[in-house]
Amino acid sequence: MEKKFKRTTVTSALPYANGPVHLGHMAGVYIPADIYVRYLRLKKEDVLFIGGSDEHGVPITIRAKKEGVTPQDVVDRFHNIIKKSFEEFGISFDVYGRTTSKTHHDMASKFFRTLYDKNEFVEQTSEQYYDEKAQTFLADRYITGECPHCHAEGAYGDQCEKCGTSLNPTDLINPVSTITGSKPVMKETTHWYLPLDKHEEWLKKWILEDHKEWRPNVYGQCKSWLDMGLHPRAVSRDLSWGIPVPVEGAEGKVLYVWFDAPIGYISNTKELLPDSWEKWWKDEDTRLVHFIGKDNIVFHCIVFPAMLKAEGSYILPDNVPSNEFLNLEGDKISTSKNWAVWLHEYLVDFPGKQDVLRYVLTANAPETKDNDFTWKDFQARNNNELVAVYGNFVNRALVLTHKYFEGKVPACAELSDYDKEVIESFKEVKSRLEDLLNNFKFREGQKEAMNLARIGNKYLADTEPWKLAKTDMARVGTILNISLQLVANLAIAFEPFLPSSSAKLREMLDISHFDWNELGKADLLEVNHQINKASLLFEKIEDEAIDAQLQRLAKIKKENEEANYKAQPVKEDIVFDEFTKMDLRVGTVLECIKVPKADKLLQFKIDDGLETRTIVSGVAKFYKPEELIGKQVCFIANLPPRKLKGVVSEGMILFAENNDGSLTYISPNKEVKPGSQIN
Repeated sequence: MEKKFKRTTVTSALPYANGPVHLGHMAGVYIPADIYVRYLRLKKEDVLFIGGSDEHGVPITIRAKKEGVTPQDVVDRFHNIIKKSFEEFGISFDVYGRTTSKTHHDMASKFFRTLYDKNEFVEQTSEQYYDEKAQTFLADRYITGECPHCHAEGAYGDQCEKCGTSLNPTDLINPVSTITGSKPVMKETTHWYLPLDKHEEWLKKWILEDHKEWRPNVYGQCKSWLDMGLHPRAVSRDLSWGIPVPVEGAEGKVLYVWFDAPIGYISNTKELLPDSWEKWWKDEDTRLVHFIGKDNIVFHCIVFPAMLKAEGSYILPDNVPSNEFLNLEGDKISTSKNWAVWLHEYLVDFPGKQDVLRYVLTANAPETKDNDFTWKDFQARNNNELVAVYGNFVNRALVLTHKYFEGKVPACAELSDYDKEVIESFKEVKSRLEDLLNNFKFREGQKEAMNLARIGNKYLADTEPWKLAKTDMARVGTILNISLQLVANLAIAFEPFLPSSSAKLREMLDISHFDWNELGKADLLEVNHQINKASLLFEKIEDEAIDAQLQRLAKIKKENEEANYKAQPVKEDIVFDEFTKMDLRVGTVLECIKVPKADKLLQFKIDDGLETRTIVSGVAKFYKPEELIGKQVCFIANLPPRKLKGVVSEGMILFAENNDGSLTYISPNKEVKPGSQIN
């Protein structure tokens, strides 16, 4: 029998305060968490939504060093950017704290010390990678090399992003430090480790037997880790930035960021509720739910529960509804490459359109597999669904009510079979939505809410009250009453998903609030209730706005290609005699035309110093014929003639291929006589 809880503690992964949040973060963690919390609040359940910034770790020290500021400067800046973005976007945290607070430092130190005093750690001396130039031990993410499994370049010390295999830094082939680019050396250091192997048996039962209801991607990743066998994991790090290890002789060592960050959920709760925080974390009647991305599954399902169990007084998570990753225009989102749509920039570019992004990201939510965000899909979903379906139905129902009944809810006359069918269809929405939201199926839940609007649009199109207005106003009143009840239901059904739009809709209906238990009712608005004038719930997004975003991404992609350009490896050696066989010369272009029925080919007439020769080159994509007339080009003069699209080509013009695939003709830097040889 499923346990009934008195309250729910909901956490969302702490964003790392070395940069802003982007669409991948929103789709993976914060929108699903906010939908769930808003749903529970609508049901009048006791729920606490905990968020905050993760402000320790190597990436922050590196950014600070690069910018010539302190780590505290970095985290202060980005904590404020992130917090403001969440507030403007409507992510309804009860508290949004930070791991640099005194409360957190004290709690994390005490948590470590409790486990230390209970002998829950093991002390080990080992060799770890050290960057001699930077004079620092390297975190796993700051070592890259060749993956030993798929042999992709650029694999991290903890994971290969191409094949997804978990790694140790020592697994990498030809490792290098991402800080200085130098080859790291092994250096001895002593740290404390949480012996996960000691917790393996109870974790297997707790996850694999007791939580088979977890999402397949979460359950599967946990099973994979458990099947491979768990190993001790370091809880301290050689760093200056972080929470000092509260043990004598641990100078220069701090708590590993993965150890102190999840304790931030607890310390942020204590910051909000200093006298009653424990009931949200230690009472067996409290349900704990973590919303995270897939890169955090192991920490929230295996490591953090092991920490809590070792401490002994905390509850364990009941569910961890992790999402997979969201890609952007077909490519993996990358903060280091600026391949992202940053939330604070979106809010500037699309003011007042928070709910549009919430809708699109939920519709494309990567709930069980990676998904893709594209600007064209964003535009299409806004224009074809939010505007043309939801907004259109609401607008028609309200405008017609003002036109025929002075904005007052008309009475129902006799119901037709079709009326009854429509009323029945929205009576069922509450149970369907609850089933989906209780099981964290937010994408399907939003579809169910939108289905109400589709029912309403079809109902108005089928009944055509504007035609009946000439002959049967009682029938028009019935149709509009049912339509308005459906509009009121939409305000409730969409409340967890699109809170700003639901608030705007309630304002149009002149209703301050609805309760969740009213969802599905056909008498939410009383007869003669005065509604306000209709205003547009959603606006069409024009091509210009989308083109601007696509141009920005195209520019970023080009910049990344240029920054990451590497020349092709040099080909195998040839003997000098082979090279001297090639007759390389300079010629002057006399004529240049397009080859008929060949989009890529240009036909050149070249003065080679002896005669005029014809050469065909596949460069029409990069040059107009008239641009090349009179130019001097380098060519191979002694290639045998070859027919291309019916034209005999007597040689090959030399072009350099740029990193973006474009071609540039090679020319002497000052004019020479046609036929001059290249030696």
